[in-house]
Amino acid sequence: MTSQHIYIYSPSSAIRDKAAFRRGVARLKALGHEVEIDEAALTAHQRFAGDDATRLAAVSRAAASGADVALIARGGYGLTRILDALPYKALAKAIDKGTEFVGCSDFTALQNALLAKNGAITWSGPAVGEDFGAEGGPDDIMEACFDDLLSGQGEGTGWRMPVRDAELKVKPIEDAVLWGGNLCVLTSLLGTPYFPVVDKGVLFIEDTNEHPYRIERMLDQLKLAGVLARQKAIVFGQFTGVRSIAGYDRGFGMNTVIDRLRASLKKVQVIAGLPFGHVQTKVLLPVGAKVALAAEGRDVFLVWGHRHGHHDHDHGDHHGHDHHHPHAHAHAH
Repeated sequence: MTSQHIYIYSPSSAIRDKAAFRRGVARLKALGHEVEIDEAALTAHQRFAGDDATRLAAVSRAAASGADVALIARGGYGLTRILDALPYKALAKAIDKGTEFVGCSDFTALQNALLAKNGAITWSGPAVGEDFGAEGGPDDIMEACFDDLLSGQGEGTGWRMPVRDAELKVKPIEDAVLWGGNLCVLTSLLGTPYFPVVDKGVLFIEDTNEHPYRIERMLDQLKLAGVLARQKAIVFGQFTGVRSIAGYDRGFGMNTVIDRLRASLKKVQVIAGLPFGHVQTKVLLPVGAKVALAAEGRDVFLVWGHRHGHHDHDHGDHHGHDHHHPHAHAHAH
């Protein structure tokens, strides 16, 4: 794989774990990449990586960087504060010229705003600190998927549905827009110009440290707004840090939430187990791209085909299907 120019910037929360950030940068350099760190990447103001103007300027510099990949340092909170001021045209132009914007968590706000405003495609994927800087080293599947993006070889991904869905019959889906991300951030965009209007799409969701009743309430908000019934499928990623309230929940959990959603959305497929979220084993997903979805038994395949940017392609070195379809056997909740 050829060396890539990776631009690292901080559009959301301040980097508190500087050791993880340093490990992440070192890992990217060890993989042979040219790593450029934004001048304000380590700035801190209150809980943010600099005040709003500082972070806006950082996003503009990422758009102007000409990098192969613009990668967020970390998620957290901060992008919804500046959605009405983001340089959408510059971002869309940068993407058009071949810069791939990658991130997760709070980055969901920028991704969906860009999709709503410009139809631009970005990637849900790793952050520098939490993922490349993970203690014990980055996850193999995440790195393989990131490598697929850089080499232009990534054509899709795959996973195994939870055991409890072994009898679920998944109907094939063609030509559907993939969109979504963090459920809490996505729901906060509803009713704004930054919420994409996607019909017959594949909506993927994930979240962390949210109680099942809060997750259900957000899903109900999207459902009552008419968003969910318009989709071909709702795909549940990983919901981590979910805790029941002793004495109150009495069996009410994520499975309850999923089962109720299935019952209320009879024409929309509800599929679980996607290896994406606040977890080490995460795949990269092109938000805004057309995808096809199919399953054989519990094995689900999500395919988007080649997405050629301006990266160098070594056509003699095609990855095997393990990289195209990394079976991250995500745990059923």
